[in-house]
Amino acid sequence: NSLESLLFIGNICRSPIAEAVFRKLVSDEKLDHKWRTDSAAVSDWNVGRFPDSRALSCLRNHGIETAHKARQITKEDFQTFDHILCMDESNLRDLNRKSNQVKDCKAKIELLGTYDPQKQLIIEDPYYGSEKDFETVYEQCLRCCKAFLEKYH
Repeated sequence: NSLESLLFIGNICRSPIAEAVFRKLVSDEKLDHKWRTDSAAVSDWNVGRFPDSRALSCLRNHGIETAHKARQITKEDFQTFDHILCMDESNLRDLNRKSNQVKDCKAKIELLGTYDPQKQLIIEDPYYGSEKDFETVYEQCLRCCKAFLEKYH
């Protein structure tokens, strides 16, 4: 009955959406006791900031609240999380580079989009986009998180 752990990597838009969506799925399935979920960024640009207001608004429209504050990924994350899922190739490159500097990296590092039944591999950053782009990110995260949970539950 071990705890599975999952860390989402993106920024103040994508990873908080993915984290909140996954937490809601886990809660709806009554699996809270089985999962530890968090999100972080590769860089330290937004540490301590709340998610983008448009991301929060998008989540609220779907009945999801989050109190997440941005943090940067740590060496310990690579050693303690089972899964680290990221949003795009530049995240993936950065994570693989960082993980190579960590002894005992146990995390499986993948693109979240790998789990998308619609095969949208990359979850594009909606920061410079519109509300519609945030909605697209939400829908992608929901599809991917559902498929991920089905695989590992």
